[in-house]
Amino acid sequence: MAARILLVRHGQTEWSVTGQHTGRTDVPLLDEGRRMAKLLGERLHRAPWNGLPGAEVRTSPLSRARETCELAGFGEARQWDALMEWDYGDYEGLTPEAIRERAGDDWFIWRDGVTGGESLAEVAARADEVVRWARSADRDVLVFAHGHILRVLGARWLGYDPSFAARLRLDPASLSILGWAYGDPAIERWNDTGHLD
Repeated sequence: MAARILLVRHGQTEWSVTGQHTGRTDVPLLDEGRRMAKLLGERLHRAPWNGLPGAEVRTSPLSRARETCELAGFGEARQWDALMEWDYGDYEGLTPEAIRERAGDDWFIWRDGVTGGESLAEVAARADEVVRWARSADRDVLVFAHGHILRVLGARWLGYDPSFAARLRLDPASLSILGWAYGDPAIERWNDTGHLD
């Protein structure tokens, strides 16, 4: 079996609702975010995943990802800094509209990046580390992390420039699967929130 990576974005937080950039600020899950995480866990413990026996599980150390992981039933996951969200620097806690007031109306994070934080290349280097780990053995891996780092991870799995992540929308508590098609990296499932319907 070729390695696959299952991606889970954390459940809803106050800042994900308001659209504020949430990098390293440890914003907790809302009650709704906890409900989402439990529903996702129920799904992953039913067929066809059956609790993903044998899968390696890792999580961002930030509480919103860690709690999503625990509530989904994967509390033994190893914490890994490579899965932390983009460090937004001076833009931490700001909405895109507020950032455009500072940086200009045409500001676009995937092109212009942030000031005082990580570059997109630095985020991509962390994503590449996760991809190498995921492909290092013949077993599934499951990661719990954040919207932008997971989008970059998707782009890098496919071999694309990290800016391709702009085209990969990712909602809270979504499930995505990166695998293979005809020997090439492929998206098997993306931004699946069927468990929340």
